[in-house]
Amino acid sequence: MDFELTDTQRKLVETFRAFGEETFTPEHVHQWRRDQGLPDEVVKGFVDLYFGLEELEDGDGTFSLCSQALIIEELSRCAGATLPFQNDLFNLSIVRQFAGAGEFADVLKDYRETGRLLFALAISEPEAGSDAMNMQTYTRTIDEHLILNGHKTYVNNGEYAPYIMVAAIDRDAETPGKYPPMTFWLLPRNLKGVSAYPINKIGQSMLPFATLLFDNVELSPSYRLNGRQEGFRQLFRLLEFGRVFTCASSLGMARAAMEDAVRHARSRKAFGVQIGRFQQIEQMLTDMEVSIYNMRSMLYRAAIDVDKGAPDERLSVALMKRYVPNAATEVASSAMQILGGMGYTEGARVSQLWQDCRGNQIAEGTDQIMVYIASPLIMEKY
Repeated sequence: MDFELTDTQRKLVETFRAFGEETFTPEHVHQWRRDQGLPDEVVKGFVDLYFGLEELEDGDGTFSLCSQALIIEELSRCAGATLPFQNDLFNLSIVRQFAGAGEFADVLKDYRETGRLLFALAISEPEAGSDAMNMQTYTRTIDEHLILNGHKTYVNNGEYAPYIMVAAIDRDAETPGKYPPMTFWLLPRNLKGVSAYPINKIGQSMLPFATLLFDNVELSPSYRLNGRQEGFRQLFRLLEFGRVFTCASSLGMARAAMEDAVRHARSRKAFGVQIGRFQQIEQMLTDMEVSIYNMRSMLYRAAIDVDKGAPDERLSVALMKRYVPNAATEVASSAMQILGGMGYTEGARVSQLWQDCRGNQIAEGTDQIMVYIASPLIMEKY
């Protein structure tokens, strides 16, 4: 497969590299990690740049998934951190597919004007996680009142977004079948019965996550999204977008770790010799570069397969998600080893890179779930 970038894609990478290197200085990233988010001018700057260039690629004014992945990869490399942009682009993909045209237009207009999505996406649950069809959050009509009950976790901006986009099982429409009836609701976060609690993670500190509880929340029928309603089939397709974005971030952060490791190997001397000339360090750097080559190939192939609707699309994405975050974590770990004690400190970028990469092995479907997805497809393929 040809992974050569188009002229437009090269321009995209160069443009966002300039934005990233100017914006995500070490001092800024350190402060924004502590703040658990980016300032208004940064998110607005990203949105203005993104939509200012979008018309370059497709006639319908949207980037391909591969181009979006390239943007996320480059910004993650510049920042050396997980950024909220990948979540924003994924959430936009979800609302674009599940909402009606007018509903999506309102969300998009607000995002372009403010740089922040007006909603937080609530899908994952403590007792379901990667097993989305085990979702327990539900809606039901009781005494002519439409009620929402359930428990969502790892909701990005769940404490702060003015609206919550909630996936729930429709118990008024339950019928026997492979997939339970699932719908999305866009509801105000300040409704009676909605509670939010912060999650204190060990990494990805620019993404403030929360647990949300819904206790007999009374819904208006107008909160229901009225676009395409293909339920779990539609959601599973869109999760592939999220996995591509997660792996793009992982690749970008692995490249940042590699840059830190090489910089240290060139400058640090031991026993009067540059440590980059030690055979053990040479082998580590070589193996790290092999991993980065493989990560890049798997990411681009999966993104192109999704863009083209290739027959092996689901398998490509599952194999990518199985390999890339784990490989990125190993690259960051090797970089920490090369930096020695300097890498094993809270202030070292490489230690924070390891934490962020490690979280991506869980996000959007764990490494182990990818085996569950890929194995039947492999059996069928052969």
